[in-house]
Amino acid sequence: MKIHTFGAAKDITGSAMIDFPVEETFVKVKDLKSLLFQKYPELVHLPSLAISVNLFYASEETMVNKHDEVALIPPVSGG
Repeated sequence: MKIHTFGAAKDITGSAMIDFPVEETFVKVKDLKSLLFQKYPELVHLPSLAISVNLFYASEETMVNKHDEVALIPPVSGG
């Protein structure tokens, strides 16, 4: 699964795009986050981490296909 990263998530993973192996064809967002936290433990320290699937914000129960466009969106601040 290819995952786009932005801001602090990009800094933590070290790349704007990570190729993340997922065993199953479909996985829930909450399970994907758990796998990401195992590989990149610093992500846990972000105050929030939204996940988008195919350009839409996803809930924890959203099913993700390994061919979907996924992005990690950390908290955003600014004026």
